[in-house]
Amino acid sequence: MRICSLPVREIPWKNRLIGLIGAKGTGKTTLLLQHIKQKFPEQDEALYVSLDNIWFAKHSLWELAESFYTMGGTHLFLDEVHRYPTWAREIKNIYDSFPGMHIVFTGSSMLEIYKASVDLSRRTIVYELRGLSFREFLKYENKLDLPVLPLGEILKDHRKFASEICAKIKVLPEFKRYLEYGYYPYYKENMPTYQMRIEETIHKTLDEDLPAIEPIEYATIIKIKKLLATIAGMVPFQPNIASLSGIVEINRNILVKYLYLLDKAGVINCISEDKQSLEKLAKPDKIYLENTNIIYSLAIRNENIGNIRETFFANQLRAKHRVNTAKQGDFLIDGKFVFEIGGKNKSGGQIKDTENAFIAADDIETGFGNKIPLWMFGLLY
Repeated sequence: MRICSLPVREIPWKNRLIGLIGAKGTGKTTLLLQHIKQKFPEQDEALYVSLDNIWFAKHSLWELAESFYTMGGTHLFLDEVHRYPTWAREIKNIYDSFPGMHIVFTGSSMLEIYKASVDLSRRTIVYELRGLSFREFLKYENKLDLPVLPLGEILKDHRKFASEICAKIKVLPEFKRYLEYGYYPYYKENMPTYQMRIEETIHKTLDEDLPAIEPIEYATIIKIKKLLATIAGMVPFQPNIASLSGIVEINRNILVKYLYLLDKAGVINCISEDKQSLEKLAKPDKIYLENTNIIYSLAIRNENIGNIRETFFANQLRAKHRVNTAKQGDFLIDGKFVFEIGGKNKSGGQIKDTENAFIAADDIETGFGNKIPLWMFGLLY
């Protein structure tokens, strides 16, 4: 099975089996409905269904697919598959039994599809749907339609690209707006209640998605919320697992497991020095909230600008790159590039003797040498 982070326009919709995973609020349901509306004017060809529908209390997904296929249906869109216990086995059976059926399914980013069914994973290409990048936000706001800039091109020609972009728009005010709102596409629905919506999204993730993936008691969910509130008040910080365990009254191994699940759920961002450590459920070296919009929602006007900068950088780079902590500097990208994150006056003292080292500096429109505007790292996807 392959997991890809590609623009929506690059998803090969003609494939017979496609999975879309992502954190709650990133627009998976909207994506399905828009695709159906655009590509299937004859509604009998396509069927959208959410697997948390009460209809499935007495009926199976197989029954639905068999009836739909018999009536001439060709494209089945299944939302929230993590709410349906036997989703993997039944989708595999539908795929094998109805050769003319195309299936697209969505699920929580916590959904470890590769563990659900080996046979299913071999048939599926899975795409991760992330929140809006800064580049996508600019397009969504009808400010500027920019191409994706690969990391290598930014490192090599950032001054040229930044000059061209800044000649068209005042980029820094737009960047500040994006940091506060713009990651979740639903911000446009009602700006005054956007921060409240983020809190609701997080609560639904913990109250609904997490129990659907992992057997968990309500009392434990309360402890996880307490853990999240503790992290929100302290990040970016190097976690003392023993101290956190005492605060939330969870033993060390269970705590690390929940940190891993919160990371998968798109609520926090666990960064480790060892690229394998998170996979082995070891203690992360740093913990951030997953994106800067969550900071503004939970910090309640007590935001730390250093935290915001590092959170943005880690969030945008994780879309396509391996992000680890660095022995010198803040981040190590793909095991090769070292980055120090800071404001416009940030010096390179900590990384002056480090090969392939760069400064990602906030509050500058254009950079020079190894000093690159922080906002440019929002153009990676």
